[in-house]
Amino acid sequence: MPLLEETTVPREHPPTLPVVIIGNGPSGICLSYLLSGYKPYLDPSAVHPNPVLYRKLQETRHLPITEQDLEYLSEGLEGRSGNPVAVLFDTLLHPNADFGYEFPPVLQWRRDKQQHLPHLVLGRATPGGAWHVMEGSMLTISLGIWMELPGINYRDLSNNGKCRGVTNDRATPEEISSYYRNYVKLMGLKQNFVDNTYVTSVQKLFRGHEGEGLENGHGVLGEGGKGVYEGGKGVYEGREGEGVDEGGAGGLWEVRGYQRVQGDTHVPFCLFSENVVLATGASDSPAQLGVEGEELPFVFHSISALGLAVSRKKLGPNSDPVLIVGAGLSAADAVLCACNNNISVLHVFRKHVDDPGLIFKQLPKTLYPEYHKVYHMMHSQTHATPNMAATSTTNGLPSMAASVCSKMCSKPQPTTTNMAASGGPVLFPDYTSFPEHCVVSFQPDMKCVLQGSNSLKAFKISMALVLIGTHPNLFFLKGQGQYLGLDPTKPISCKQNPVDVHPYTFECTKDPGLFAMGPLVGDNFVRFLKGGALGIASCLLKRLKKKGKLIAEGGGVGGGEFI
Repeated sequence: MPLLEETTVPREHPPTLPVVIIGNGPSGICLSYLLSGYKPYLDPSAVHPNPVLYRKLQETRHLPITEQDLEYLSEGLEGRSGNPVAVLFDTLLHPNADFGYEFPPVLQWRRDKQQHLPHLVLGRATPGGAWHVMEGSMLTISLGIWMELPGINYRDLSNNGKCRGVTNDRATPEEISSYYRNYVKLMGLKQNFVDNTYVTSVQKLFRGHEGEGLENGHGVLGEGGKGVYEGGKGVYEGREGEGVDEGGAGGLWEVRGYQRVQGDTHVPFCLFSENVVLATGASDSPAQLGVEGEELPFVFHSISALGLAVSRKKLGPNSDPVLIVGAGLSAADAVLCACNNNISVLHVFRKHVDDPGLIFKQLPKTLYPEYHKVYHMMHSQTHATPNMAATSTTNGLPSMAASVCSKMCSKPQPTTTNMAASGGPVLFPDYTSFPEHCVVSFQPDMKCVLQGSNSLKAFKISMALVLIGTHPNLFFLKGQGQYLGLDPTKPISCKQNPVDVHPYTFECTKDPGLFAMGPLVGDNFVRFLKGGALGIASCLLKRLKKKGKLIAEGGGVGGGEFI
């Protein structure tokens, strides 16, 4: 949806909040839970299997985990996340999960409504984030219990408590999105959430000289900002003289955007916050190949396009092959979808089939049989590459590219040598893999040109799916938020260049008062992103308590609309 031109903003003084969370997926939901007075204590009846950690927990068992030294508790722990607090929270919620055990959590949750920290969670749809738009028939990579949030067991809230089997308790995206939506209602968090909101600008406002109000780097704010920091005096939710917590940054954050109400009506909003949390995930912008013809109408970057084409009978057994680019789980899901509908597949990926970095090598066969079927085909049904005479090259590509495009390859056939070597049958005859290949171009006549180690190949296709990952879209921050990365000269990337945060508070090192969590800091699995919520909640609660500020009692400030 196009962003609204914000030429006018309501003239009432915008509300000032301690925290605004951008993103209402599992990251934002979990943080809202911890900011709403829910406190994790060591369960008196529980014994953690890690004796060192258990001894540390007993030392301060009278304190909630959010008030303890997270660095001390995390010391020496190892896990599948690079963030120590994520490993800590995971082992408290799922002790020894990496060893195949399903021990109960060692935490006991108590709610203290006097410790509710007012906050808003802004999301583009209902709570659950990207899980609402994922293909509903696929299974999650994680077990269902690893997708759950604190306080409510996933099995108790989904599928009437029934699981699929002892060795296969994975869930569908539809089940997970329903769990998150119901979680918000059952835990009494709904008043903190504002749905259908689109943030268009987040910028820090700095206090000017006495009596000058706030500055945003583009001049002093007018009527909207003057009432919030007038003459250096604080105005907190309409109560003068109490001041606001500046988070050590000397200013507030201004958050602008619009809320979609009553169909397609856009209502602009502007509010101030002492702290802003980025919980947007990483699925906003699909990664692109950057090759010629990628913008053509038969080239897509979402698996949903394949499902839509199948449901509308635009693809079938007699169609030209579907080209699938990528070697991750999204590409594997697309392969499975095509094969299940008897659609021919050309599967292109840059890595060697035995590359140790392929995700399939990290998945147990008993839990993920469908992905191992795809990997078996990737390995055994490779395209037979003919020997070509050496040709001159231009920019690294054979100069015969144009003539190759005009000479179509015959229907690809898997090499029988590789099939025999694999010792397994052909799972789907109309599937062919192209390891160590890349796409050179897409042509308007529905042809694609592939490059191998010593040859170019052209094929007629029905559609192309480029599934090589996604990037976060932080357009609402200055410079797309690039300055926040470990390498500020490169765009934010969850794997190559995550947001640089303090390891125990998740506060951005480049911008105090701004926090990031989830995929933005490298935690792509729900199991570990909950650690970000623990770190941020602990930091904010300690910071406000240290400044002697009492936290408001009871409900939130949202109510579904900005007022």
